[in-house]
Amino acid sequence: QVQLVESGGGLVQPGGSLRLSCAASGSIFSSGAMGWYRQAPGKQRELVAAIISGGITKYADSVKGRFTVSGDHAKNTVYLEMNSLKPEDTGVYYCNYLTTKGSSWGQGTQVTVSS
Repeated sequence: QVQLVESGGGLVQPGGSLRLSCAASGSIFSSGAMGWYRQAPGKQRELVAAIISGGITKYADSVKGRFTVSGDHAKNTVYLEMNSLKPEDTGVYYCNYLTTKGSSWGQGTQVTVSS
């Protein structure tokens, strides 16, 4: 099973930017999908962005035009570039690797958008 480790979270002011990384222990780009989810306090975990084998990307309406998901095949790493951050973007961000054989989650990284 692929192990995932997120990094890059932190405290940022509204309008600021962060880049999250999700490093995988094995190859993740030959099949399956990598997703970035977030969970705000008291709310359900929601999908914010995904990249599917072949490079297709999808975004939640709330982050379109502000977030960009990308991957580095050589490093087995997926990134989430977050710009124009808003307080409602606050939450724990998790990456997920989904294939027909199962699903793996990282431990999460906290993102706090506050002045």
